[in-house]
Amino acid sequence: LNGLIAPEDTPGLPVTWSEKTGENIAWKISLEGFGHSTPVIGHGRIWLTAATKDGKQQFVYCIDQQSGKVLHHRLLFENPEPEPLKNEVNTYASPSCALEDDAVYVHFGTYGTTRLNPVTFETVWERRDINCRHFRGPGSSPILWKNLLILTFDGVDAQFVTALDKATGQTVWRTDRTTDYGDLDENGKPKLDGDIRKAYGTPSLVEVNGHWQVVSIGSRAAFAYDAQTGKELWTIRHDDFNASSPPLFHNGHAILNTGSRSSNLLAVKLEESTRGDVSSSHVVWNRDKGNSDLSAPVLVGNRIYSTANNGVVTSVNAETGEEIWKGRIDGTFTASPIATREHIYFCNEEGTTYVIKAADTFEVLAQGTLSEGLRASPAAADGRLFLRTFTSLYAIGR
Repeated sequence: LNGLIAPEDTPGLPVTWSEKTGENIAWKISLEGFGHSTPVIGHGRIWLTAATKDGKQQFVYCIDQQSGKVLHHRLLFENPEPEPLKNEVNTYASPSCALEDDAVYVHFGTYGTTRLNPVTFETVWERRDINCRHFRGPGSSPILWKNLLILTFDGVDAQFVTALDKATGQTVWRTDRTTDYGDLDENGKPKLDGDIRKAYGTPSLVEVNGHWQVVSIGSRAAFAYDAQTGKELWTIRHDDFNASSPPLFHNGHAILNTGSRSSNLLAVKLEESTRGDVSSSHVVWNRDKGNSDLSAPVLVGNRIYSTANNGVVTSVNAETGEEIWKGRIDGTFTASPIATREHIYFCNEEGTTYVIKAADTFEVLAQGTLSEGLRASPAAADGRLFLRTFTSLYAIGR
């Protein structure tokens, strides 16, 4: 979730490719339906989701990592009347899967969550009774901790984090947001049908003094919850909404991107005293402009790299919040970057991936081009990149 490619997967990763010439295009397959879920890879298999444009059908794919052969393509859920997306950015299959050796967890937000056997593809359990109105479609992905599958629901009508027993699917805990959204009209009802209450963020886990916390960014506030019980531990108020970036962690601090457009990037000190509302007490630095919106930042060493939707790229010192450099790359950027210790890969909606040097000067090292772009964040494994474009999945490398 932090965008860093595992060291064992980096040898052989390409920095240039071209669909026009075939350079470093190992394989390409067409995908049925639409989706922005990131390819999740393990045991030689790739898992991702898709849905019809109207959201009435939702599928899961299992694809052979080496050859691109589709091993399994299954209709999981049917929805007679899904809520319209009301935008052209999101899809009904944007949350990514979570994978273990003996299980794959597939999540479509309010439309359903299921555990599958990754060998037989059989359903172990499913839940369709955990609901909210996403209003603009689902986006938060599930995460795993010990025996729990942790899900986030930030809709216009309900906002909560919940943990399921991953073996049975039964609810272990549920904690509602305690956010004061400040959006009530004179009749006590949320303005804009609750639109500013929605968010798309996936939480992250961090250990603080021997106890694990779930750090989750929602609209107008971010929270930490006890991973075992769901108890709210601390919160920080902010002014933004549509949060979609997972928290990052660096040297005892949580680094939070608070939302889209006018988002803040800030660091919260994590210690035993980080309890309750820490908005005024534990914020170490707060960068209030020039931050990424839909594309999540990535942390490499003590530098945070990110791009705004319009291609303005920045490097920020994770210790101080100081801007190291600012550069510009062409295109529209929704997908989050991934990185090695030397390179950051930024993929745009027009089909170009920019490979930027992870250093204290802005330098575009190379580019790769495909015939169409993407909003799904890229993945990497065994020396190959896996790029999910609007209609296809590519393996990039040898």
